[in-house]
Amino acid sequence: MKKFFVFLAAMTLSVFTANIAFAQDAQAQEQAATETVAAAPANDLAALTAGAPEVPLTQALKTKFIEGGAGFMSLIIICLIIGLALAIERILYLTFSKTNTKKLIEKVEAALAEGGIEKAKDVCRETRGPVASIFYQGLLRYDQGVDVVEKTIVSYGSVQMSEMENGLSWISLFIAIAPSLGFLGTVIGMIQAFDAIQAAGDISPNVVAGGMKVALITTVAGLIVAMILQVFYNYILAKIDGLTIDMEDSSISLVDILTKYNAK
Repeated sequence: MKKFFVFLAAMTLSVFTANIAFAQDAQAQEQAATETVAAAPANDLAALTAGAPEVPLTQALKTKFIEGGAGFMSLIIICLIIGLALAIERILYLTFSKTNTKKLIEKVEAALAEGGIEKAKDVCRETRGPVASIFYQGLLRYDQGVDVVEKTIVSYGSVQMSEMENGLSWISLFIAIAPSLGFLGTVIGMIQAFDAIQAAGDISPNVVAGGMKVALITTVAGLIVAMILQVFYNYILAKIDGLTIDMEDSSISLVDILTKYNAK
């Protein structure tokens, strides 16, 4: 898993560098197109848009990245990359932790009937996932009584919950930081706009446009990153809730099975 994230970071860095170069080229093309239509009448919309080439979406995004300011936009993109990496790692972990609990309970019950507690332990050891780990910890303490098994299941269930939620605090941090960086870029863009107004001594649109563009682009970028990470965050929470329900139902079933086994 560590090699996967190292490879992901290397690929992200190379793509990020290439995107900046492409965005600079796209910005140069956009400036050339602006100069071409600059002579058109201001009230002639068709004349203004006729000379503008159709820019692909990817190039437009790269251009906006440069226009928004490499500093703040880079920080926002880093929040997106790290947040997505953590989210993907959690999704993979939770996916591999999913267990067919009904089948596992049937195997444990059959193992208890055939070979006793040791046979049931072997079944749990050979099964992946938090449910099997909880079963194994409970079976380890069967000789201390069913009450101790039940307390062990509850305690170890809390440990498994903590492991499933590992990294979620970082994802929520990036969800909060991304729009904050965008709003910070907005404030800086407004400051730049007022500095330009002060320097020019005029409040014409051309003077204010540069700072306002930086302000709007960084805000939009931060909000988009936060929304993307929020979707992954809620999806992870939904998977954790599903696994938690499985653990609780399966734990009750295990206690019932051990109670019946102990009564024999």
